[in-house]
Amino acid sequence: MPSPILPISNFPSSTTSAATTVVKAKVDADPSKTLLISSQLDPEKAIKPLLPRASSYNSTTNVNNSIISFSNNHQQRSRRISSDSSLALLSDQSPRRSISREVGHAASETFLLSRLCVKLLSYLGVGYRWITRFLALGCYALLLMPGFIQVAYYYFFSRQVRRSIIYGEKPRNRLDLYLPESSHGTKPVVAFITGGAWIIGYKAWGSLLGQQLSERDIIVACIDYRNFPQGTISDMVEDASQGISFVCNNIAEYGGDPNRIYLMGQSAGAHIAACTLINQAIKEAGEGDSTSWSVSQIKAYFGLSGGYNLFNLIDHFHNRGLYRSIFLSIMEGEDSLHQFSPDVLVQDSNVKPAVSLLPPVILFHGTADFSIPADASTSFADTLRRVGGKAESILYDGKTHTDLFLQDPMRGGRDEMFEDVVAIIHGGDEEALAKDAVAPPRRRLVPEFMLKLAHNVSPF
Repeated sequence: MPSPILPISNFPSSTTSAATTVVKAKVDADPSKTLLISSQLDPEKAIKPLLPRASSYNSTTNVNNSIISFSNNHQQRSRRISSDSSLALLSDQSPRRSISREVGHAASETFLLSRLCVKLLSYLGVGYRWITRFLALGCYALLLMPGFIQVAYYYFFSRQVRRSIIYGEKPRNRLDLYLPESSHGTKPVVAFITGGAWIIGYKAWGSLLGQQLSERDIIVACIDYRNFPQGTISDMVEDASQGISFVCNNIAEYGGDPNRIYLMGQSAGAHIAACTLINQAIKEAGEGDSTSWSVSQIKAYFGLSGGYNLFNLIDHFHNRGLYRSIFLSIMEGEDSLHQFSPDVLVQDSNVKPAVSLLPPVILFHGTADFSIPADASTSFADTLRRVGGKAESILYDGKTHTDLFLQDPMRGGRDEMFEDVVAIIHGGDEEALAKDAVAPPRRRLVPEFMLKLAHNVSPF
């Protein structure tokens, strides 16, 4: 049974809503083990970004106007072209899809990845921290390979997966859709932004989550975005915004309910999704902008193992192999850290009107997360409460950065965090909750001894 948490429908409507922290633990958690890394920013000069900063998607203050009509004809035409192209791709997603198209797309992706890897290596240079992390990552992936193979088979051969639907005109503006087998009624939707240290993120990383949620009658859209050095944080936020826009405006064509859309991000993806949501709220709180989606269309935001105060994390990342110069290049320099630190940005008095527009925020984190300390989530939830937002943080005792997202789902049986997410999405739907109660436990994908070894060698 999912652990009791604060239902979204019960969040107070006033701006004095309290933030709640729920600790998921089988034994008493030791507060002394909680990590909080806080340090002063090193004034080391950042590497100049490879790409110029891109402007974000425009927005309005009224969701009804954004759905019914758009003042900008160019935006209207671009969205129509994107939608038509995506529907054409949808029809090609059957097993009869052209092999030559698959091979051509794989070849172009491989070439792009190889070229970007060479550029990235030129940034990294020779450093023992990232080299040891890379070797640990290889061992980690090898131990989880039995699970990865099964998930990859599902990803490439399942009729329920619609791969590489185009949502924009920029490189990597594609998303994957995971559709439930049942076509009865409209389905709730999760728009998911994958993690990957802003460098190795890819839409297929969400395939395990997509498979799990689609089995519970939930549509999942895994949104791809430009990584560094192909793009910087502004590009990532712009891509995420366009992907969310596509989901909000087109998901009904795939059986999704446009009134039940949830935004979710993991690790770096949680940071990107939070920046995107707050940026959109800021624009909607202003005047004269136009948009193709609104924060009012998002029922709730789920942040999984995310970092929301970059000032507190920059030295921590440096010590773990994501060097300060590279990190500042990703974030477009030291002066941009405030803009892309959600925990800091919402405390700005000029941003306060936007905070009231934000949907409920639920942050999940493991207490044994060494990549991004759990205090990153609890602090952000507390900050949102102080400035009038609706927030809740849920901690899982002894869970690492990857336990919640990979090892636990591959273990099979009942996944605590997964059940909590589903309980929120299906809250108020008695029929769906009844089906969840009798849903069979998931089968194991990886032997337990390999999962324990992966837990120990994980570089995250």
